[in-house]
Amino acid sequence: MSLQTLLNDLGGAGKKAGRSRQQRLYDLLRRAILDGVLPQGWNLPGSREMAREYGLSRNTVIYAYELLRAEGFVLSDRRGTRVATLTLAAPQESTGDGTEPLKLSVRGQHMGLERHGGEHLPFAAGVPDVNLFPWRQWFKHLEHAWKSAGARHLAYAPIGGERRLREAIAMQLGITRGISCTADQVLVTSGAQTAIDVCGRLLADQGDVAWIEAPGYPSARAILGASGLKLVDVPVDAHGMAASPALWRRHPPKLILVTPSHQYPMGGVMPLEHRMELLGHAQRHQSWIVEDDYDSDLQHSGAVIPAIQSLATQSAVVYVGTFSKSLYPGLRIGYLVLPAWISKRFSEAVQLLFTPGQALEQLALARFMESGDLARHLRHMRGVYRERQQCMREQLEQQFGDRVRILGGKAGVHLTCVFAPGTDDVAIARKAAALGVTARPLSGYGSQGVNRTTIPGLVLGYGVADAQQICQLIPRLRQAYDDVIHP
Repeated sequence: MSLQTLLNDLGGAGKKAGRSRQQRLYDLLRRAILDGVLPQGWNLPGSREMAREYGLSRNTVIYAYELLRAEGFVLSDRRGTRVATLTLAAPQESTGDGTEPLKLSVRGQHMGLERHGGEHLPFAAGVPDVNLFPWRQWFKHLEHAWKSAGARHLAYAPIGGERRLREAIAMQLGITRGISCTADQVLVTSGAQTAIDVCGRLLADQGDVAWIEAPGYPSARAILGASGLKLVDVPVDAHGMAASPALWRRHPPKLILVTPSHQYPMGGVMPLEHRMELLGHAQRHQSWIVEDDYDSDLQHSGAVIPAIQSLATQSAVVYVGTFSKSLYPGLRIGYLVLPAWISKRFSEAVQLLFTPGQALEQLALARFMESGDLARHLRHMRGVYRERQQCMREQLEQQFGDRVRILGGKAGVHLTCVFAPGTDDVAIARKAAALGVTARPLSGYGSQGVNRTTIPGLVLGYGVADAQQICQLIPRLRQAYDDVIHP
């Protein structure tokens, strides 16, 4: 099958599901690679050539190529973009000799969040709109980084990351989050998940108690569990993590992972007095606080409450940040801000666990921040997301009325709707997926065993859904709800 034949389906494939042209191109190319239609090592046309030859916008092609590259389906270098070498084999049901096939570890079998649709479809949670990313400005800074690169930049990055980026991060945090730190306290990581991973490994020992919000970030639960920590679910209320005095007595934590600026996924914002209270308890119990500030760059309204780390700079608080929401997920650059008294030893230990790279991307990002391009992009995206959040809220209220509670909206790219107790949110998510709507069941954001979170609802992202798509798809979500409630 030729590429032309493949792209003949672009106009119709998935159109009824409300998917954008960029997403349909990504889906078609990904499927063609998996099916062997596009062979390994085959060179894809350049983005300009592809756009011109097949009547596409260049941003559409760049979007699809970037997602394929981030997921490992293609490789990009100075020779162009080509299909990666993939070894695909179906899992064995049996070894054929009577022995049991290999399985995941017990820990691995208890990990996971049931998926309901593509991660880049409308309403996918936690995904920003990469279609609106300022590609031209980013390419300019990336090109400058390549032109000024030396042999050192093609080797491993220095301990802690490129100095210029660490200085830019420290300056930005001082302005936006009230954190007074130096570049020496900033440690660049391959995304926020790696940052959380190293905190679990270096701040606590196997068997130590780690507090995690319930409902909370599923990947963080998996990461800390994989470090051998004993996870204790802490309930959340309208203000975020809400630990009772009894919980402090029964299960004093060595590590506390918290999202105080925009609790994920319930959307609560921890007020200043609660932050001070948490800080005081942690100091008395000698607990580390890992403050995951995953989307504070995308605050939609109101004054931003200071980060916990800014309230007590010498306390045992590690601040985690990321550029995945403000720029694009495939960039895979996050960072930690460490207390000054532990930063050197911590960074050296991380170097032994994870060999750093991405020196050129780090230099480009530093220039992107220094030039003001990041600030301009964030101002624009805050306005876009604010309008989409309001549109989604209005549509949910119109379609569901008092059947749901709508939470969140002060920051980020998602809302959470909560159903009445006993509602089967997993069944609703499956029905919605069949109708082309991505929706994650809220019940999947807690522990997956007997203590599975019982709050039913859906987590709905609006990062990649514009107003037209929201108005088209929320009625389908209501249809899925009605099909389950009134079969």
